[in-house]
Amino acid sequence: MAAVTVWEPRAGTGPAGLHREWTAEPVSTGTTIMAVEFDGGVVIGADSRTTTGAYIANRVTDKLTPVHDRIFCCRSGSAADTQAVADAVAYQLAFHSVELEEPPRVRTAARLFQQSCYRYREELSAGIIVAGWDPRRGGQVYVVPMGGLLLRQPFAVGGSGSSYIYGFLDATFQPGMSRSQCQEFVARGLALAMVRDGSSGGVIRLAAITEEGVERTVLAGSDLPWGDGGPAV
Repeated sequence: MAAVTVWEPRAGTGPAGLHREWTAEPVSTGTTIMAVEFDGGVVIGADSRTTTGAYIANRVTDKLTPVHDRIFCCRSGSAADTQAVADAVAYQLAFHSVELEEPPRVRTAARLFQQSCYRYREELSAGIIVAGWDPRRGGQVYVVPMGGLLLRQPFAVGGSGSSYIYGFLDATFQPGMSRSQCQEFVARGLALAMVRDGSSGGVIRLAAITEEGVERTVLAGSDLPWGDGGPAV
């Protein structure tokens, strides 16, 4: 969710009397994030643009944040808020796995995110998708939107670009898709959002999380679903 650019008058008249307060704007991961379950794991993805108002602060941000070996979160909202929550959850999960002497469950990670987002809902600007694989339930996707709701879904989308692609996702998603179909589904959805949403852009980062581990992919330029000339007609 990109903040609105603020213009303030300086001493003097004319164009020189206006300036942009870039430093006063919050750093935001105004973004598009996605995750989808398949038999044996999950595929997650995100664009890579980070904005400060209308200024692009970083065009290759990695918004796929690991919180344990096979559990990731996708972050949207304030970059500082989401990173702080992700760091706290990763710290808690590390101790939890040592105590249990086994890998933590994806639902446990999602619940930790939900508790923090709900407890500090008035202070945080954080929308999180938690996805990963564990031996008990396999691949799982949980969404924790602003306010602290926790919900498991077969696929989830969030961020400022999500409103542009709900129709495409609802029309395209099919239960039981294969890993490669899920990767294509996520990449296509993210690419379409990047065309319409000014706060989404850069490259597409994908990760497939399974029992074997995490396989990450970066799509840029001509590797994007439509190439570098815009979406196919």
